Amino acid sequence: MANNSASKTKLLWICKILFEETDAEHGVTMSSIIDRLAKEGISAERKSIYRDIHTLQKFGIDVRKYHRSPDEYAIATRPFSLDQLMLMVDAIQSCRAITEDQAKQLVINIKKLATNRQRKLLNRRIHVQGRITQQSDSVFANIDTIHEVMRTRRKLKFSYQRVGVDGKFHESGAVKTHTVSPVSISYEEGFYYLTAWDEDREALTEFRLDRMVNLEILRDEHATSEHQIVQTTETDPDLVRFGRFNGEKVIVTLESDPDKAGILLDRFGKAARFLKTDGSCARVRVKICKSEQFFGWIAGMGKTVRIVEPMSLVQDYKNYLRELLKE
Repeated sequence: MANNSASKTKLLWICKILFEETDAEHGVTMSSIIDRLAKEGISAERKSIYRDIHTLQKFGIDVRKYHRSPDEYAIATRPFSLDQLMLMVDAIQSCRAITEDQAKQLVINIKKLATNRQRKLLNRRIHVQGRITQQSDSVFANIDTIHEVMRTRRKLKFSYQRVGVDGKFHESGAVKTHTVSPVSISYEEGFYYLTAWDEDREALTEFRLDRMVNLEILRDEHATSEHQIVQTTETDPDLVRFGRFNGEKVIVTLESDPDKAGILLDRFGKAARFLKTDGSCARVRVKICKSEQFFGWIAGMGKTVRIVEPMSLVQDYKNYLRELLKE
């Protein structure tokens, strides 16, 4: 053993075998470990492997001996369960904010956290209806840059792309750039958004990360303080927006068929207050941003969800439908 240079890596090989081939339900026998090591040119005795397993246990790896026929050794607890790994793979493959190549690489990296047996189960393909594959592969780099700006409390300068009539991305304006103080990053409906204090507009503005280019950290300019931003803007945790669109804030009463109350709960969650009815319908009161996107959602529900009040909003909705018919 002492003359075998490969034996210096014996502990690492044992760890690799256990990590790739075992879990609480599936283990490897001592004979299997010895045979695997032999294939790597490592001669090992049972006593030395017992010592190595004990070393792994002292290091914090949950290696256990299972009294089966014959006895097996396995890593009982792992960083992620198979269900959690599947959830991550599904989420990545369903994400519209990254390119297909980025999604594939992320899935490959996630598989490295699984056993060989689990990796076969992770070979899943999720079909997302209407999924749009983004052309930009800069989203992750932009996220890193923005977090650095927020950590150092500096300002961020960048150009913003918009889609032209030719279907291609163009920077908005001839030399238009934005200087902002980043506040937060959010993820909604497949895209990442930056909420930032726009220094020119003196207002909170949102930008899609995949359309931000030429990011530059202005290290000599301190960000607008959060205290100043909070004093200038209104925050309302109960306000429901449709997409990323702002509009007039309206407290609306909505009605649905009694067996469709789940639609109201799914869309508005805790922001909706269910009202007492005679059971012939379900009613909720909720604060929304009035927008064409809200009217579009109501229209998409057909007669399932109806606006009850205020009557001014009912009239606005009718006008919205009339304008569509004119088109």
